[in-house]
Amino acid sequence: MSNERSGLADATQRPLSFAQTMGAVFWSFFGVRRSRDMGADVSKLNPVHLLIGGLMGAALFVVALVLLVRWVVGSGVAT
Repeated sequence: MSNERSGLADATQRPLSFAQTMGAVFWSFFGVRRSRDMGADVSKLNPVHLLIGGLMGAALFVVALVLLVRWVVGSGVAT
């Protein structure tokens, strides 16, 4: 159990910043991440930053879709 905890502690000390992690999350949402870059990021991404970034990206995506639907319905184009 302590070995798992030390592995998690080591993972949270990885070198990529939150902004760099958000960039990786952004490109992964579009599915255009190169496998070479993804492989390099896997060893450098902080899992806590990745989780927060993924949740933020998903929330922004949902908000953008809701706003788009409201705009289309409100403009009368959808009728």
